[in-house]
Amino acid sequence: MKFMKLGARPDTFFSPSDSARSVYTGVATDLQILVGNCLYHLHKFPLLSKCLLLQALCAEPGCGGGDGDVIELAGFPGGAEAFEACAKFCYGIAITVSARNLVPLRCAAAHLGMSEAADRGNLAAKLDSFLASCLLRRWKDALAVLHSTRHGAPLCEELGLTSRCVDAVAVLIASPAASMPAKSTSASPWWAHDVAELGVDMFWRIMVAVKSTGAVHEKTVGDALKAYARRWLPNVAKDAEQPFDDAAIAADDSVKQVTTRHRLLLEKIVSLLPVDKDAVSCAFLLKLLKAANILSASAASKAELVRRVAWQLEEASVSDLLIPSVSCVSDMLYDVDAVAAILDEFALRHAAATAQPAQPPAGSPDDDSPERSGGHRRSRSDESVGFDGARRSSSAAPVSQFALARVGRLVDAFLIEVAKDPKLPVDKLLAIAEAVPDSARPEHDGLYKVVDSYLKAHPEMSKSARKRLCRALNCRKLSEKACSHAAQNELLPLRVVVQVLFSEHARAAALSGGPVASDSDLLPSNIKALLSSKSAGSEDDDADRVDEQRLRVLASGASPGDDWSVEGLRRAASKIATLRMKMEEDQDDDDEFVRKAGLSRSASLRFRAFCAIPAANPKRMLSKLWPLARSITADRH
Repeated sequence: MKFMKLGARPDTFFSPSDSARSVYTGVATDLQILVGNCLYHLHKFPLLSKCLLLQALCAEPGCGGGDGDVIELAGFPGGAEAFEACAKFCYGIAITVSARNLVPLRCAAAHLGMSEAADRGNLAAKLDSFLASCLLRRWKDALAVLHSTRHGAPLCEELGLTSRCVDAVAVLIASPAASMPAKSTSASPWWAHDVAELGVDMFWRIMVAVKSTGAVHEKTVGDALKAYARRWLPNVAKDAEQPFDDAAIAADDSVKQVTTRHRLLLEKIVSLLPVDKDAVSCAFLLKLLKAANILSASAASKAELVRRVAWQLEEASVSDLLIPSVSCVSDMLYDVDAVAAILDEFALRHAAATAQPAQPPAGSPDDDSPERSGGHRRSRSDESVGFDGARRSSSAAPVSQFALARVGRLVDAFLIEVAKDPKLPVDKLLAIAEAVPDSARPEHDGLYKVVDSYLKAHPEMSKSARKRLCRALNCRKLSEKACSHAAQNELLPLRVVVQVLFSEHARAAALSGGPVASDSDLLPSNIKALLSSKSAGSEDDDADRVDEQRLRVLASGASPGDDWSVEGLRRAASKIATLRMKMEEDQDDDDEFVRKAGLSRSASLRFRAFCAIPAANPKRMLSKLWPLARSITADRH
């Protein structure tokens, strides 16, 4: 640390009593000055020649003379220690100036009027020269001076000390020659740890100045923000040390005051988020959003975080989206409204990218596209207004099919977790499930697990609510495994089970090579009878339960005659394919070829005819699918 010595005479100050200080010169003192609790007995000539304030005060009648009058300097900046150093400078006694005491000395000199107007080469000018030529050019010294400006902040602002230190630190960060270690050993930049020890106001001013230079990559700025958040936000709910001018929370501070300070910190960090998508991770943004919920941050800060998360939602994980609910109105475990807002923003981003495929590159400073969503603009300083255009253009960034699929899987996995909450209303679950574009779900297995988990956690649901929940499912997008489970799931409504059978039957018909019939054609007569009785609106609950049990027995393949299980359908499709292969092998006999070709053409029709056989009078499936092994038996109708 650099230092400067002023004066050459030895120190002759002494304490005649516990609360008094004087100087030995062999001449009687004629000036009494009270600073704090200390009374100084000094001489007028050396002090008045360099201090305009003392000149003015001594010009008043009856002030500080030999008659016992005392000049009181109430609220003196820097206290008695700074005043004594200024007095020693007036006497020519040697003093040492460093980064630790320069700010209180400069404030004291300004208060006393020790400028060039009083005397050439006065203390204020010497301190300014030392600050500019030495201290502000060295990283540690510049930070030390900046730290000390928190004491007497108004006067430091008035003198320009704070702004000079902020600009100097920003220049040192942006200058390539100032990179202390060539490469940082951690993920954060080399300067992030030191800057993270500053108060939130100082940190914000430095980061704004750094961003305004344009010489620091935005990813580096994002890493510095994460380092600062890690330093101060992990103990949000605890009475921990705070990054403010007080340096620590007083013992009598209330929880409300602690929350207010943390809220200010969070909102400052949000206002500094870089424009680039990859500057900060989605996980970091969601952590900020969780903290914003806990601290009741401003609506503008929450809206900005929601917009940024939606911009890179495909990078998130399920644990990131599980935002604890802090609402006093709802008893839900997680804040699903925040996730719904994120998905709404994502849908708008997807719609904007689809409607406007040719967009300027994200982050382009020339992108003047109008803001898509009102109320999402943040209040920011004049230095960072230029970033608004790039932020607005980011909403129209294209969404790849890979990103869409990842978002679909992410939302389904999130819903599986929140569906276990017994306090979650079905409307909120459906709002999130339906907020995802259809193209994001190539299959509905994940959504089926959501429905199944919700039905298990809410066994008291009415039939109408269960039907409304299951409308989000597309049974044609279920895999064979999901269909097998759904066909035997007693929690699903009756019609959903039938739709699952439809889709699996259609898949089996497609495997057979024949034309795929409509759902009404694929429905067996025994299941049709059950559905028609259900549609008629039976009022007998016992009859309804019996009919539903019969349908589920049919779906599970328990009937030995009509094998309508998924495995039965697959075996049927396999045997039809084998039959067709055998017919194509025999090319010698023309009559046999014609007969087999005719059978091949009508294979799907015969398969559907088999499916329509009532359960009360079944035929063996093998005799229907294997006519070459034995003749067709007579119809027993």
